[in-house]
Amino acid sequence: MATILFDEIVFGPIKSRRLGVSLGINLLPINGKVCSFDCLYCECGLNEAFKGGRLPKTAEVLEALEIKLSSLKKENIIPDVITFAGNGEPTMHPDFSLIMDKTIELRDRFFPNAKVSVLSNATGLNKPLIFQALRKADNAILKLDSAFDETVRILDRPTSDAYTVRQQVDRMKAFKGKLIIQTLFTRGQYQGQSFDNTTEEEVSAWIDLIQEIDPESVMIYAIDRETAVQGVTKVSLKELQAIAKRANAETGIHVSVAG
Repeated sequence: MATILFDEIVFGPIKSRRLGVSLGINLLPINGKVCSFDCLYCECGLNEAFKGGRLPKTAEVLEALEIKLSSLKKENIIPDVITFAGNGEPTMHPDFSLIMDKTIELRDRFFPNAKVSVLSNATGLNKPLIFQALRKADNAILKLDSAFDETVRILDRPTSDAYTVRQQVDRMKAFKGKLIIQTLFTRGQYQGQSFDNTTEEEVSAWIDLIQEIDPESVMIYAIDRETAVQGVTKVSLKELQAIAKRANAETGIHVSVAG
């Protein structure tokens, strides 16, 4: 089981496959994982492995971010993005909306050309404050791994029994195109259940939803680190490129690939 956790509130900057030079913000415990999904491919491990853990206080987050940005400014290290990521789902922090506002203020003060990005599984979109906060991000990067509830329940394992892909898509459509869709393609088996979101049926249905959501762009990628469980297989770059080419041809939406 993977236990790769971010042990700081503000970390990096790191070179991101998809975002460039990224300064990360972890709003979750530094010694555990808190998430509304329990993805089989998560580098942070499964939820059950990390019970408890204290969320950082808002003041701690803002102080750590200001200190880091000030330090980078002095060192002339310029981040491309400031990214909410970390040990789980960032929008689960109770002050996510306030922290987003303050982060934008600090970005404007130190590095006005940097983008504020959020990597989110989009399960909080039913909450107005979270929806509004994500709308303020330069890059709201929202997960859509499959068009089928059955696949999502095997691969992403939402913690809420009420989760449906249809509901997620309808909430994504409310962004009116101001979002980026992220999808991890993989296949494998876990506890006797097989999953593969690269099949013709899966890809066709996924492309239909991409067209319906009509995002600014789409990011597709393969696993790059240790996964939470064994049995999750890395999809080849060639396969990803084929999916990207087809999705672009059928929707006209730019699809980037990180193999």
